[in-house]
Amino acid sequence: MNAISPIIYTESDPTQMKRVFDDQLETALRWRQSTATERLNRIKRLREALLAKREDFYKAFASDYRKPVAEVDITEFMPVLDEIRHAIGRLKHWMKPQRVWPTSLMIATKAWVQYQPRGRVLIIAPWNYPLNLCFGPLVSALAAGNTVILKPSEMMPAVSKVMADIIRDVFPENEVALFEGSLPTATALLDMPFDHIFFTGSPMVGKVVMTAAAKHLTSVTLELGGKSPTIVDASANLKTAAETLMWGKLLNAGQTCVAPDYLYVHASVKDAFVAECRTIIEARYGKTAAEQKASPDLTRIVNPRHAGRVASLLQDAVGGGAKVLTGGDVDVSDCWVSPTLLDQVPGDSRIMEEEIFGPVLPIIPFNDLDEVIADINARPKPLALYLWSHNQANIDRVMERTSSGGACINHCLMQVAHGNLPFGGVNNSGIGNAHGHFGFKAFSHERAVVRASAIMLVRLFFSPYNATRMKVIKMALDSLKLPMV
Repeated sequence: MNAISPIIYTESDPTQMKRVFDDQLETALRWRQSTATERLNRIKRLREALLAKREDFYKAFASDYRKPVAEVDITEFMPVLDEIRHAIGRLKHWMKPQRVWPTSLMIATKAWVQYQPRGRVLIIAPWNYPLNLCFGPLVSALAAGNTVILKPSEMMPAVSKVMADIIRDVFPENEVALFEGSLPTATALLDMPFDHIFFTGSPMVGKVVMTAAAKHLTSVTLELGGKSPTIVDASANLKTAAETLMWGKLLNAGQTCVAPDYLYVHASVKDAFVAECRTIIEARYGKTAAEQKASPDLTRIVNPRHAGRVASLLQDAVGGGAKVLTGGDVDVSDCWVSPTLLDQVPGDSRIMEEEIFGPVLPIIPFNDLDEVIADINARPKPLALYLWSHNQANIDRVMERTSSGGACINHCLMQVAHGNLPFGGVNNSGIGNAHGHFGFKAFSHERAVVRASAIMLVRLFFSPYNATRMKVIKMALDSLKLPMV
């Protein structure tokens, strides 16, 4: 079995980063006039290089945290390739100026929204889906006509190296560049006056990024995380709920920003649901801890430090009275935490306050759905919310009375995979959206343009404000009191 690589902190030279940033200015100005064909050619070259390095990526993911080949395909390659295909099929339409109808005060004008590249953009990607969350936004940034500097996570040295090789092979650095490193590299980049920053990571670091961006009044897209609640009510198909929920929770060992983080299950079906979950875990990964640890289908925790953090959350919960329903086995040195279900978890335990980012799921029985909704609303707004139910009244109640970045009914994670939906958080879980057209717009400035005709009536509002013009102004004001037809 491949050993997990140690983290190698190779910091990029701040002088070189500044030189590349400066060199990208001329390109960014020139690319304002770039055509859809030119942009798509860059994206297609990226796709060719990405596919050529497929085997290298498999080896890199195995080295960094033993990620199964199937999961590399499903969670890394597929989203990026779908993003590319979407852009190729729709970019010409996205780039077209969007005509808008004149309002009553703007009669005799023409107006449209022009989509301009923001300019020089910075993409900071996390470690949990390093290829997907680095190259996915890159596709959107290139589609919008921007130059890009990428900063991948230092926790994925092998994957980052393959990505760096691709970027160097495909792009001159005055178009797209990639810099490896940890906090000093990120800090140096954040000191530069980028035109836009796209960051994916934790809410805590997101606040740091937003603070740095504020110094230059740089716009941001923040794809953050948080604790995504899950509800299984009494009407749910328990087998289907268990199958999909265990997939969504254990994919990438739970190291997913939209993973189900804690579960409310109706008390009347709790025992039956837990039994279904246990059956699914044993069928997919093995009945014993040893079998599960040897399973090639379970990704490891990214490194011993993070494995220790998940173990600490588990220990704190159990120490406070939580009951382990299944799992609970940990080997920090081997970055291993078994699929674990917890019951009777104290509400004030750390595992109910911190994002778990591991294969551990607290289960909370409920009888009153209104109490569940109140509990969700008492917490920071999550990135995702999941509900398994065939009771339309319950579905409507949860969807109308809660707030989350996205939601999924009778499945999980699907809202992220849908290329025609915006992906993003709300407040604590993020700012702005990504994917498809929404990603294109995230990296575009929507410029408002008005073209006046020679008979523009606004001249009637020019000073001096004599009696005639005051009468016209009053008539115009009165007309605004009327409802729109």
